[in-house]
Amino acid sequence: MIALKEDQVLILVNQLSEMEKKMNLKSDSSLQRSFQRIKTLLSDAGIVYSIPMGEAFNETRTDCEASIAGDSINQLQITEVIKPIVWRKEGSSLSLIQKGIVIVSGK
Repeated sequence: MIALKEDQVLILVNQLSEMEKKMNLKSDSSLQRSFQRIKTLLSDAGIVYSIPMGEAFNETRTDCEASIAGDSINQLQITEVIKPIVWRKEGSSLSLIQKGIVIVSGK
């Protein structure tokens, strides 16, 4: 079995999330199944990631670093995800290993 270092895992997950974002634009069901299999394998290895596109954002959220686009700061929503949120799963607990890098804007 090959053991990956944490920085290698983050590179892999970041590239995978970029491909997943591009794939979602095409909505190809065979590709979606392949991505789900890869996510399941990562989860079995203790790595979980999330692409928080469209989620609400406020200043108390600690799993993302955000840049605000536009003038409004009311009802902020994540409009672009540059890097996903990545956690390491150990038993039933999750520990954050990469904050999401996002762009937010007001509604």
